[in-house]
Amino acid sequence: MRLKDDEWTIAHLHQHLQAAVDLEFWTIPYYMSALYSVVDRTTQAVQLVQSVVNQEMLHVQLACNIANAYGLSPRFAAPVYRGHGIPHLDFALDKPDPRPEFAPYSAEIGPLDIPRINGMCLIEYPEWDTGGKAILRDTITEYGSIGEFYDALQYGAGLLRRHIQGGVRQVDHFSAFYNNMPSLTVTDSDGDGYNQVVLLINTIREQGEGTSGASAALPAAYQNTADDSDPSWPHFQKFQTIRQTVEKPLTYPVTLAVDYSDHQRALAATLVETFGRFRTALEQLFAGGNPGGFVPLMISVGACIQNCWKNGVTPRFG
Repeated sequence: MRLKDDEWTIAHLHQHLQAAVDLEFWTIPYYMSALYSVVDRTTQAVQLVQSVVNQEMLHVQLACNIANAYGLSPRFAAPVYRGHGIPHLDFALDKPDPRPEFAPYSAEIGPLDIPRINGMCLIEYPEWDTGGKAILRDTITEYGSIGEFYDALQYGAGLLRRHIQGGVRQVDHFSAFYNNMPSLTVTDSDGDGYNQVVLLINTIREQGEGTSGASAALPAAYQNTADDSDPSWPHFQKFQTIRQTVEKPLTYPVTLAVDYSDHQRALAATLVETFGRFRTALEQLFAGGNPGGFVPLMISVGACIQNCWKNGVTPRFG
């Protein structure tokens, strides 16, 4: 149901802020699993997906910083990968519906294949009619694109800017990679704080779908200045490049789960346990804690995913 401006409450905003964290976090195992399924680590596809994974970690940080500024301590539940369900998005609401163009697609964990590449393109699919008044909804499952979702989030955040408290549990692990960004945190309150919130939301939107245009270069402020081979490309353009490449990279073969050996089941269980510790560390980090070994845990998750693929195991995360 659509909301009028005076119906937009802090509870609605908190709901949308948690949804933003859910969605950005959901993409990380989905993208990482595809990334580590590729045998040759030197391919362009690997470099492109790796750069997106790095920016999705940034997006989690930005979404959490905004949430904390509005008084919400974000949670990190185990993401679910099933069928065609991508959290808080309903592509059928987009006009035109992009699904026929990107069929078949899957939201299940798998290798870097056509269904996963199409799924990646759909997640980052540009909102072609940006600039209109945002449609606010009382649920978080009624947005046709990630761009429409963030339009609504930004609009609601503006209506409730009086709730912003700067400097609350702000985290910055990425400023060294973005020399042109004024700030990756919310340090001010009220109106000035809202300007910082808008900058963080625009970073997520521009890097993901490229709201300045599907193939337009990212504005310099949002570009990775350290280790991205194609820093001016938004995620949608990077995934489209992989999709349009005739020869897809070779991926590891997989074994059906019913045929797993004891060793393979142990590898799958190790990934679930390591990822669980990573989720706990993230929750502690954005609740103002200082969990030890956070960066090594992130590296360990990637190593566990790769170890699964090398041994014929499809990664799982819960």
